[in-house]
Amino acid sequence: MDPKAGISVVIIAYNEANNIGRCIDSVGDIASEILVVDSFSTDNTPAIAASQGARVIQHAFEGHIQQKNWAKDQATFDWVLSLDADECLSPTLSENLKIAIQHGLTYGKTKGYAFSRLNHLGQRAIRGCGWYPDRKMRLWDRTSGTWAGKNPHDKFVIDSQFNTSSMEGDILHYTYPNLDAVKKQAIKFGKIGGAALREFWHIEASGMVWQRFFGPRQSGMYWIFFFKLLTAGLSRFVRNYFIKGGWKYGKDGLVICYWQMAEATLKYAFALFGNNNNNSNSNNLASPRKSSSPMPSTDSVDDRSGDQT
Repeated sequence: MDPKAGISVVIIAYNEANNIGRCIDSVGDIASEILVVDSFSTDNTPAIAASQGARVIQHAFEGHIQQKNWAKDQATFDWVLSLDADECLSPTLSENLKIAIQHGLTYGKTKGYAFSRLNHLGQRAIRGCGWYPDRKMRLWDRTSGTWAGKNPHDKFVIDSQFNTSSMEGDILHYTYPNLDAVKKQAIKFGKIGGAALREFWHIEASGMVWQRFFGPRQSGMYWIFFFKLLTAGLSRFVRNYFIKGGWKYGKDGLVICYWQMAEATLKYAFALFGNNNNNSNSNNLASPRKSSSPMPSTDSVDDRSGDQT
C-alpha cells in the first residue's frame, strides 16, 4: 500500500462518548483510515468509535505532545489529519479537502495545511475574545515534521525546507459546555504552564522566597517572571476583551476574558512560588480529557490572537 496514497485521520480521545461520533462523522468522506488513540476511557468512547468504523488503540497518556507524536506513528498513511474528539470539520472545510485530495494534495510539494478553528461555548460560536481564527497546522505529512511546543499547548512544526499552506473552512471546536468549564480549564492550564516553565528553566523552590530573587542563581529569571506575573494577565484581558472583541459577547465574553487573564497570572505565580514536587508531575496535571489546548494558544500558525500559553 502506497503510504502517500491516502489520509489517516488520527483522533485523540479520553471519555469523549458525547463527542466522538460527531467527530468521526465529519471525516467519513475524506478519510482512508480513521484511527482513534484512546487513553483508557471509562465511558463508551472506544465502543462508539469502533462501531463507526474506526481503528481503536489504547495508549496511556504521557502528555499532550508525547501522546500525539506516538499517535501519528501508528497511522497507516504518511498524510495525517489530526483532530481531537471534541472537534469536527465544518461542511466547507470537508468539501475543500475532498477537492484538494482529488487533485493530488498528498503528492504535492506542500507538506502542511493550516485551518482556522472556531471555538464554541456550549453551542455558541465565539469569534471574539482572541478565540478566532486560532489557526492550527492539522493536515501534514508526518515524515516532514513533528509535534512540539510546551505542554499543554502543542503544535505541529513542519521542517523548514518544506512549504506550508492554508485552506478555507473551519475546524469546529466544542470545547466548553459552560462558563464553569472555562474556569476549571484556566486554573488547570495555568498550573500546567507554570510547571512547564519551572521544568524548562530548572527553577528550584528551595530556600526562602527572598533568596530566589536576590540569590546568586537565576535571580534574573525570577524578576522577569515577577514582571510577567504583574502584567501578562492584564495585558491579555485588555487585548482580548477590548481589541479582540470580547465585549461583543456580553457576560460570556467578559467571563472568558477574565479567566484568560487568570490563567496567565496563575502560570507565572506557579512558576515563581509553586513547589518542585508538582514539576515532576506536570504531564499528569494535563489529564487526557482534552488533549489539545482548549483555550486557543500562541501556538497558532499565523495568528497570535488566542494567546493562552
